[in-house]
Amino acid sequence: MELYFLGTNAGVPTLQRNVTSIGLRMLDERRALWLFDCGEGTQHQILSSPLKLSKLEKIFITHLHGDHVFGLPGLLSSRAYQGGTTPLTLYGPPGTERMISTAMELSQSRINYELTIVEHTGGKIFEDDSFIVESELLEHRIDSYGYRITEKDRPGSLDSAKLAEYGLKPGPLFGRLKRGETITLEDGSLVRPEDVLGAPKRGKIITILGDTRPCDHVRTLAQDADVLVHEATFMHDLADTAHEYYHSTAQEAAEAARASNVGQLILTHFSSRYKDEEQLRPLLEEAQELFPNTLLAIEHQLIPLASWKEGL
Repeated sequence: MELYFLGTNAGVPTLQRNVTSIGLRMLDERRALWLFDCGEGTQHQILSSPLKLSKLEKIFITHLHGDHVFGLPGLLSSRAYQGGTTPLTLYGPPGTERMISTAMELSQSRINYELTIVEHTGGKIFEDDSFIVESELLEHRIDSYGYRITEKDRPGSLDSAKLAEYGLKPGPLFGRLKRGETITLEDGSLVRPEDVLGAPKRGKIITILGDTRPCDHVRTLAQDADVLVHEATFMHDLADTAHEYYHSTAQEAAEAARASNVGQLILTHFSSRYKDEEQLRPLLEEAQELFPNTLLAIEHQLIPLASWKEGL
């Protein structure tokens, strides 16, 4: 999987940065794109990226402030023109459906794909054979949610030496064993998956937060995650301002990462007062003093998601 930051600014776009949107791209057989928030101009940012709206499968909205949702009507309307005809599911807090239906109705927009809108108030909101997505309410001026994406453990690799002992050669039986099926050989003996598979491969955990003050649910969502994406609107010298506007500082993001035993912290949602990457560097240094494995989210930068803690 890879993270791709389409927008990292708080409140309004600037010449240097767009408002919030994050892509999560799956590179396995799923070949899907999930989007987290969709600020104004997101579809334009996608045009300059390796992401494809035709692969967009799910959108998760953290909260309904404009810098996180004003790009939705345009993106939903034009998705089909970029090859997006497969079903799309949109998850968001109460009010999401009314916002979208009103915009579509008044603009007389039409979409030719199946759009499902799922409003939630936290808890487990999605599960399939590969992933679980959970959400919790954070602490912001309006209801704002964070998302915890858990990739389920995958079967281990087939042991070629053990397969050879059973006289097995590459073919359909390999796939059945990988899927957890027991097979019967011609002589009637059984081969169980655990006989020929290595240890399961640990699935990754990614936590992506909406706007928030420090709160207990940050730790609930982030505990033992491989990657935590956390807002860092201000440096800590503006902690009072951050608290007043229900945001966090870079130091507070680092404190959350350290307390939650995460592998990697990525800072995003920066105030416009920090105009470029050079002015953002003090935020990075502030966080790295407490949590060294911290990155700044840079727009149009792909970040491959390894199981970070395995190498720490």
